[in-house]
Amino acid sequence: MMMNHTNLTEDDLFSCYSPSVVGYRYFAVLWGCAVTIIGTVGNLMTILAFAIDPHLRTRFNVLIVNLALADLLYCTILQPILVDSYLHLRWRIGQLWCRIVGLLVFLSNSVSIITLCLIAGGRYLMIAKRAVFDRVFSDRCLSLLIISAWTLGLVSLGPLWPGYMFVPKVCLCSIDRQTFHPYPTILLFFYFFVGLGCVGTFYLLIYRHVQITSQALLRYRFSRRSSRKKPASSAQDINASGVESSVTNTSSCEMSHQAQLAKNTVEINCEKSLQSSYSYATAESANKSPPDIVTTPPSPTPAPTNAASSSHCTASGDDKEMKHVTRMCLAVFMGFVCCFVPFLIINIADKHDHAPRVLYMICRNLTWLNSCINPVLYAVMNRQFRQAYHVLLTRAAAPFTCLWNLKRQFS
Repeated sequence: MMMNHTNLTEDDLFSCYSPSVVGYRYFAVLWGCAVTIIGTVGNLMTILAFAIDPHLRTRFNVLIVNLALADLLYCTILQPILVDSYLHLRWRIGQLWCRIVGLLVFLSNSVSIITLCLIAGGRYLMIAKRAVFDRVFSDRCLSLLIISAWTLGLVSLGPLWPGYMFVPKVCLCSIDRQTFHPYPTILLFFYFFVGLGCVGTFYLLIYRHVQITSQALLRYRFSRRSSRKKPASSAQDINASGVESSVTNTSSCEMSHQAQLAKNTVEINCEKSLQSSYSYATAESANKSPPDIVTTPPSPTPAPTNAASSSHCTASGDDKEMKHVTRMCLAVFMGFVCCFVPFLIINIADKHDHAPRVLYMICRNLTWLNSCINPVLYAVMNRQFRQAYHVLLTRAAAPFTCLWNLKRQFS
């Protein structure tokens, strides 16, 4: 009888059964299976794309690979276990694995937040303080930063090891806040509010720097247009007075042409200097292939007009590509925030557990999406990743294509 009572108590401790969630669990299982498949394939493709494409092997993409590793840990190893608990509405693998899975879930989330901070901070330093970026994000320092991200996660979450327990309202293992109060609250504040706040601050600084640089470039172009109009108007006044002879007109045209070439050269040089924070950063972070970057040796003679316009187009292309990559990183950050904010709000607002259990599960299931959406954002918003994904999919489909062609030939 004592044994039956103990077994019944264990069943109660590891059960999340409730009549309100019996129907919802099937949707959660389908949702979790989709996240597992899409997240595993997408994050594996991100890592393989980085490995096979030399154009993707930049310092920023090392951070993206680290983010993909954290998401792969969640999607491939942890997500199937969470799906099983939803399918049976109970935890079936014991207390030890409950603690292990709880620790790994929080570790994956903490490493993702730290990596997002490194990405945002690095992009700001690349644009605003290039010398500092080169020192902080050198190959050796970058390796130390990635190791430190995982170490910090383990060191901060390790002391909570005895407090990981099964939480029925979300049907997974989480931290018992009452046992370790206020340490879990401090960690929550540090990672989600301070960490994500730093990411948002860095992107605001990037936006401010881009706006200031763009306004300076517009002012310079306006001043150059104004300076061009004055010589032209004076030349028209001289021609209207009838004083110039045909020889003088010919000479003035040649001088005007040379002056115009010189002005174009100066304008291109000035525009390049104003856009150096864009184009130089893009050569590293926007995944530009080497053939796309055209470098010309300095020449004492003025460059031709078509060469100057080509250089201007290259700088404009780099500017546009840099903005695309920054928007991609911002989209990854916003995706993380949108996935986790509803779950944070309901945990903070509902201190006495009055909210329906199914609402807790919906908010928690929304966080699953964060681990599989990043490869989709890379494919949509980054040309180099999109091309690398296409190459990987083509290679993966090649054997099936060959078999299909052989079948058609013999049929």
